[in-house]
Amino acid sequence: MAIELELEKNNTLKKEFQKLLEKDFEDRILKENEIIKATVTEITKNFIVVDCKAKMEGMIPIEEFKNDDELDKLKVGSQIDVYLERIESFKGEIVISRDKARKMKAWKKMETLFETQEEMTGYITGKVKGGFIANVEGLPCFMPSSQIDVRPLKRIDHLLNTPVKVIATRIDKGRGNVCVSRRAVLEKSKSAEITEALKNIKEGDIIEDAVVKATTDWGIFLDINGVDALLHVSDLSHGRVKKPADLVTIGQKIRVKITKIDGKTNRVSASVKALTEDPYENIEKKYKVGEIYQGVVTKIMDYGCFVKIEDGIEGLIHNSELDWSNRNIKPNKVLSASQSINFKIVNIDKETKRISLSYKATLKNPWDAVKNKIGKEVEIKVNNITEKAIFGDLVEEGLSGMLHYKEISYQENADDLKKYKKNDKIKVKILEVNDDKIRFSKRALERDPLDWFKENNKKIGDVITTRIHEVLKTGVKVSIDKDKKLIIKIKKMDLAKDSADARPEVFSQGNVLDAKITELDLKTRKVKLSVKAAQLDEEKSLIAKFGEGATKSGATLKGIFEKAIGKKGKKEK
Repeated sequence: MAIELELEKNNTLKKEFQKLLEKDFEDRILKENEIIKATVTEITKNFIVVDCKAKMEGMIPIEEFKNDDELDKLKVGSQIDVYLERIESFKGEIVISRDKARKMKAWKKMETLFETQEEMTGYITGKVKGGFIANVEGLPCFMPSSQIDVRPLKRIDHLLNTPVKVIATRIDKGRGNVCVSRRAVLEKSKSAEITEALKNIKEGDIIEDAVVKATTDWGIFLDINGVDALLHVSDLSHGRVKKPADLVTIGQKIRVKITKIDGKTNRVSASVKALTEDPYENIEKKYKVGEIYQGVVTKIMDYGCFVKIEDGIEGLIHNSELDWSNRNIKPNKVLSASQSINFKIVNIDKETKRISLSYKATLKNPWDAVKNKIGKEVEIKVNNITEKAIFGDLVEEGLSGMLHYKEISYQENADDLKKYKKNDKIKVKILEVNDDKIRFSKRALERDPLDWFKENNKKIGDVITTRIHEVLKTGVKVSIDKDKKLIIKIKKMDLAKDSADARPEVFSQGNVLDAKITELDLKTRKVKLSVKAAQLDEEKSLIAKFGEGATKSGATLKGIFEKAIGKKGKKEK
C-alpha cells in the first residue's frame, strides 16, 4: 500500500513538472532560418555552448568567432545573435551558426547601404583575377582593379589589411555577390573639394599662377588653386600650335583666363589666347587680296603648306597654287619648313579665319609665253604614251600638253603612236591653249593634202579622176593627187549605178575611176566621193543631148552617133 502511495505521489510531481516545462516552452517561440538571441553558458577549447531557450543547449565551433576580436570579449552570460538552421536534427540536436547570423545581418545592412549609397569600412584581404577581395561588414566583396583608385596603381601593398572606405556599386542577391568601389569614395571626396574650391573662381577670372601638371598632343592640364583645368591646344594661341609641350614645361606657372565652368561635371576650361586681341579683328586693314607679302613656311601637309604671316595669323598655299606646270605637285618638292617665301593673298575669310595664298603667283607665268606661241613651231619631250595620244612637256617652258594620234599625220592612223617612245623629242605646232591645257599637232607642220581642192578649184558637184589605191570588202580607197597623200574611201553603195557592178571584187588596184564630189568640208575634213553619182550625171547628160534611147540596153556609141548624123543629113537635103 505504501508503494502505491509513493508512485502516485511521484506521478503527481512528474505531471506538475511537465506542465511547468510545457508552459516554459510555450514562451520560447523558435523559427528555423531566422536569427535568434542566445546566451553563452560555457566556453570550451573547441566550442561555445549557448542557451537558445530550446530543449537543449547549442554548440558553435570556436572557429566562427576567430574572424574578429569577438572571442576576446566573449564571456559566460554574454548574449549573441545566432542563425537557427534546424530546431532538431536527426541526432536530436539543435543546429545553429554564429557565422551565418553575422553574414545575414551584414547582407541586410549591405542592402540598406546600397540603397542609400553610404560609405562603409572594409579590408582588402587578397587579389583575384580582375580585382581584389574586400571584407566589408563581414561579407567578402569583389573590388575591380579599376575601382581601387582614381588612377592605376602599380602596387597596393599599403592598402592590404588596412581599413578603407568603400561604396557598394552592385548587389546580386541571387548569387550573393557584392561589388564595392574605393574609387567612388575618393571621387566623391574630390568632387566635394572641387565644389568648395570652385566657389573661389568664376568665368572670366584671370589666374596669374596656374601650374602646368601635364601635357598632351591636344592640350595642357593645369592646377588652379587645387582645381584641375584644361587648356586646349586651340586656346594656346591665335595661330597654329604643333605641340603644347614645345611651349610649356611641367611645373611652369602661366597666366590664363577662365573661359568656362561646367557646374554638372566641375570641369574648368582655360585659355591663353583670350588674354590677347584677336589678330583677325582688323585683318582687312593690314592685308589686301591680290597683294604680295613675305612669310615663313610653318608646316607642310599632303594637300599644301601653311605659312606664318604674323603672330597668330597663318595662311594655306594649296597644292594647285605651288607650281604653274603641275597642279598636283607634292608640296615638299617645292617648299620646306622654316623657308622664307613671297606669297600672294588670294582670299581672306574673316569669319572662319582662313586665308588662301598663292606661291606660284609670285613666279613668272609660263602660260603667258605659251599663249603667245599658238600656231608656232615648238619642241616637246615625250613623257607618256597612251592608246590615243602622246603627252609631252614643252622643252623651254616645261608645261605639259597632248598630241592626239589624229594630229600626228593626215592619215589619222593610231599605229603612228608606235613610232615614238618616252623621252623622244618631237617638233610640233601649238594648236590651242585652254584652261591650262595645251593641244599639239605634228601634221600641222606639213602641207595639208586637202589643199589640193583649193589649188585645183574643185568644189561639190565636180567630177574628178581618181585611181584605186586599195580594194576593201566595204568599198575601195582611191588616191586623188599624184603623190598619193590624199586617200579617200568610196563606199560600196557609191561604186556604180547598178548593184551588180558595185561589187568591190570587180575592181583592181590601179584602175581609174571618175567620181563626183558629193561632200566637201575642209574645216571638219570631210570629203565624200561617188562613182554612182558621176554615172547618173553622165546619163542625164546623154538623155538631154541624144534622147531617151541613148540609155537603153544594147545601144552603142557608134549607133547613137550614126543615128544622130543620119537625122542631121536628112534635114540638110
